[in-house]
Amino acid sequence: MSDESRPHRTAAVIPAAGRGVRLGPGAPKALRAIGGTPMLIHAVRAMARSRAVSLVVVVAPSDGAPEVRRLLDEHPLPERTEVLVVPGRETRQGSVRAGLEALPADVTSVLVHDAARPLVPVETVDAVVEAVRDGAPAVVPALALADTVKEVEPGKPGEPEPVVATPERARLRAVQTPQGFDLATLRRAHEKFAVTAGGSAADPGAESEGEGATDDAGMVERLGVTVVAVPGHEEAFKVTRPLDLVLAEAVLARRRATDAY
Repeated sequence: MSDESRPHRTAAVIPAAGRGVRLGPGAPKALRAIGGTPMLIHAVRAMARSRAVSLVVVVAPSDGAPEVRRLLDEHPLPERTEVLVVPGRETRQGSVRAGLEALPADVTSVLVHDAARPLVPVETVDAVVEAVRDGAPAVVPALALADTVKEVEPGKPGEPEPVVATPERARLRAVQTPQGFDLATLRRAHEKFAVTAGGSAADPGAESEGEGATDDAGMVERLGVTVVAVPGHEEAFKVTRPLDLVLAEAVLARRRATDAY
């Protein structure tokens, strides 16, 4: 069967192996509760609400896969969505690769979603999937910036930093997740920039520039592949600091009061 005639199947990979130190000590960030439910469960449900997503791969802490599996089994998810749990690796990119390696052969496109963005609306997920299925090899949801941005010369924490440039705000976007990809394209980016213990797959003694990318779309950009942006959503914010938890609780409470969420 040619690539053009292959049916589309979309999976989502959720790397959830990090500790989330900025939220303080305690459980890993992905297991912190919002409205009495762990963020990870909210994130999985957010992907599963899209009828285009038939498989979600959760990448758990390397020693916590059984715990995460039990957690998922304790919370209802749409029956049409299969959920796999695989152990993660030391870096986020390594954990994403672990998720990609778990995908079955019939998957043609993939979403990579932050567990720390638990409240992304299904409309945003669907917009990313649709753009990939329409032929974009890489898609990110993004928002225009409300604040002016300054480029500075980094200094020591707490010390004044000289401003070196003011980028044109109209050309800047804050990128969210899920980020969507043609699976072959994302795999090619990870293979090119793959790092295992001791170096890259191609050169065991080398340090990969791919580990400097802050998201998967950045790795695809380094291949010379065009990444396109679709409208993001203000409720797809990343829960990183304690104040974000307060905001997430408020958003969830409003949804439950108005939308039977």
